Amino acid sequence: MKLIKPPKLNAGDVIGLISPASSPDDLNKINKGVSYLESIGYRVELGKNVGLQEGYLAGTDEQRLEDLHYMFESKHVKAIFSIRGGYGSTRLLDKINYNLIKRNPKIFVGYSDINALQLAFLKKCGLVTFAGPMVAVDFHEQVSEFTEEIFWRTITSNKKIGRLKNPSDEKFFVLRKGRGVGNLIGGNLSIFTSLVGTEYLPPFKTPVFIFEEINEPPYKIDRMFNQIRLAKLFKNAQAIILGRFVNCYETDNSKSSFTLNEVILEYFEKMKIPVIYNVKHGHIKENITIPFGLQCIVNGSRGFIEIPESGVV
Repeated sequence: MKLIKPPKLNAGDVIGLISPASSPDDLNKINKGVSYLESIGYRVELGKNVGLQEGYLAGTDEQRLEDLHYMFESKHVKAIFSIRGGYGSTRLLDKINYNLIKRNPKIFVGYSDINALQLAFLKKCGLVTFAGPMVAVDFHEQVSEFTEEIFWRTITSNKKIGRLKNPSDEKFFVLRKGRGVGNLIGGNLSIFTSLVGTEYLPPFKTPVFIFEEINEPPYKIDRMFNQIRLAKLFKNAQAIILGRFVNCYETDNSKSSFTLNEVILEYFEKMKIPVIYNVKHGHIKENITIPFGLQCIVNGSRGFIEIPESGVV
């Protein structure tokens, strides 16, 4: 697969904001996020349908798609940030004009439900995208300095990203030693799993998988990892990176359950490739930005993760 890296973001550039999935309950969070972006020197353009509500969606499929296409087509918009996740991105996948996106590669940022679009862009266009902060989730209140530093450096510098580090240099937990090199793919576990068997999952021959999740009990984590296993997607994996699994425990104390760690050990402890856990990526305030598609080196024996190239040009 030939990768396309988007042009880097420069001071004063226009950032387009869209809601491809759900809308925030409090629209004032959008205003606060816009104020933050403007305070650090960027101009902002809101999609014309931002703020709409259609059930659990941020407007109809057609309205959300209109904003997505507009931002990629507009020559003055240099990056596209998602306002929040939620649900709805997968409903757009068979309606998107991928040729439009391929002709106008831009920085595209989000995580959680937005992961569906990122995987589809990688598959259909080869576009490198970024699992990073969202406007009404991460930018509406005090922003983590850790999140800020790695995010803005990743999308504004064409130097190699280098080694990924946890906040306060907290060590990664090495589940399996060894060294693996491949292209980063994955993201939100439930979104990734929902694309198995569709035409929107990138077919890397040597993937380095990264997964994160929120609010799913261990039996559902088990089911999703098992589906990936049954689909033989782990077969060519060069390494596994496990981000944060937030609130992934059984909430009903009357039920017997494995713990999250027991489920993870079941699937990954006996693999013959490096597996690294406790990587600060996912639904957390201090969040490592992940560039999907780039080459990644995982060294379980020495406990580091490195991206030896830039995410932008």
